[in-house]
Amino acid sequence: MALDGAFLYAIKSELQPLIGGRVEKIHQPSREEIIISIRTRQGSRKVYISANAGSARVHITEKSVDNPQTPPMFCMLLRKRLGSGKLIDIRQDGLERILFLDFECVNELGDIVTVTLACEIMGRCSNLVVIGQDGRVIDSIKRVDGEMSRERMVLPGMQYTMPPRDDRLCFLDAEPEQIVQRLRETQPAELSKALIRVFEGISPVLAREWAYFAGRGAHIESDTIDGDQLDRLLFTVKRTREQLTGGECCFSTVSDKEGMLKDFSFIRLSQFGTLMYTREHESASALLDYFYFERDRAARTKQRANDLFKLLMNLTDRTSRRISVQQEELSACAEKEQFKLCGDLISANMYRIQKGDEKAVVENFYEEGNPAVEIKLDPRKTPSQNAQHYYSEYKKCVTAESVLAQQIDKGQEELQYLDSVFDALTRASGENDITQLRLELSEQGYIRSGGSKTKPPKALPPVEYRSSDGYTILVGRNNHQNDQLSLKYAEKTDIWLHTQTITGSHVIIVTGGETPPDRTIEEAAIIAAVNSRGRASSLVPVDYCLARYVKKPSGAKPGKVIFTNYQTAFVKPDTELEEKLRV
Repeated sequence: MALDGAFLYAIKSELQPLIGGRVEKIHQPSREEIIISIRTRQGSRKVYISANAGSARVHITEKSVDNPQTPPMFCMLLRKRLGSGKLIDIRQDGLERILFLDFECVNELGDIVTVTLACEIMGRCSNLVVIGQDGRVIDSIKRVDGEMSRERMVLPGMQYTMPPRDDRLCFLDAEPEQIVQRLRETQPAELSKALIRVFEGISPVLAREWAYFAGRGAHIESDTIDGDQLDRLLFTVKRTREQLTGGECCFSTVSDKEGMLKDFSFIRLSQFGTLMYTREHESASALLDYFYFERDRAARTKQRANDLFKLLMNLTDRTSRRISVQQEELSACAEKEQFKLCGDLISANMYRIQKGDEKAVVENFYEEGNPAVEIKLDPRKTPSQNAQHYYSEYKKCVTAESVLAQQIDKGQEELQYLDSVFDALTRASGENDITQLRLELSEQGYIRSGGSKTKPPKALPPVEYRSSDGYTILVGRNNHQNDQLSLKYAEKTDIWLHTQTITGSHVIIVTGGETPPDRTIEEAAIIAAVNSRGRASSLVPVDYCLARYVKKPSGAKPGKVIFTNYQTAFVKPDTELEEKLRV
């Protein structure tokens, strides 16, 4: 799933129209991300650069990302060095996973200088390095000292050097004879692994695709490849070269049958057969936007809301343990009838019991046959006091039983509420959603109000969708918005949906007094399933009814409603359809 040098070559081709444009804005949404807006005569485009080990990449993006209120120091450095700079060149050495962006800028003295951004897309070694005109490092988004790497340090003031490079072929200009010779010289291995050793800038998925085509799906070892297989290998390498250099790439992603994205490439992938679904994209940048944005958004949200995740997990654990203890106490209350029985039998046989007795053996006249029962006594107490002790224990159990039952029910409701907040937090799309959840938890007394004098940001409107039949579908972002959407905004004839026994968002189909077709109801149910804790399930039950049948119990926590006259639809969560219908 790595972005290889060949895919980076396709990205470079897409960035070429930006040459001649000027830097308009620079933002740093998180510690390892940079977004540079470049204005050209055709308009402004945003170049996204990530040095994150799991999602390093550079491409044009159309996504909007929330930025911190105070820009980090590296962002301020870029604004100082590249502000209003002109992009004059984009370079790549062969198929190395480094893209150099050259900017013509004005320094503090008013001189025109060239500042280079080296976008190193190399997995866990990924970095973004700012290089001055003298070839020295100005700074980098991740500084690398001697303890981190003995071979190559990246520190301010040091001369910039290229990463260590193996002697491998670039398939864009390699001759067939060179390919065959290198393949023969490599250590025998499975063909796809041998190809990675021969060529630079190719990912395992591309090597496997070439090997799959060469062997027509059969396993091939590099030292046993025959003439026909070698010819097919050379043919597919040549065809890939023509696609990449001729701008005829087929940018595609593959996902499993559960919708989980697995890999991507700039050619159509056949190696997975019918085990995977393939989706094509109009450009390399559109593919990377689609592939990485949701995952990165979840990671970015988790980073910013890490304290809330810890708080909710601790609250959930504490509430679960409290309920467990209360349930054990409630189980102990089941002996209350035994306490009453002992009190009754002692009272009935008081003439036979003396103070100082440690036990009493009496007949149980409540059971047929009057079986003998042994009752433990406190020798320091009189028979009457022993009887009163058992009656007192009986009353305690009766009182505890009713109180514990109420406390357990209240605890279960609290668990459901915390689970709903946790689910909303995992689906939070930005800083505003996180802030609204903080306010909600503060109102419920789970966290202290920050005491900030600044006015909290205005809540975003519900997420809006448009069904295939043209009906508006609205989804609440949090519990407060769920209440407003279901109880205030929705008309009586609108249709309300929610996943059955699964925490999730409230969904409303705005009907306008009409009866929507079944397809719209099914699409709304799929949207409800995706916006719930059950989005990774294969089949999710979704209840739906008219909004007039939805009520809120008195004193219930935010998001808690009851409903009647409902029906249930069973749907499979489809993130692709949900994204397609989102307005």
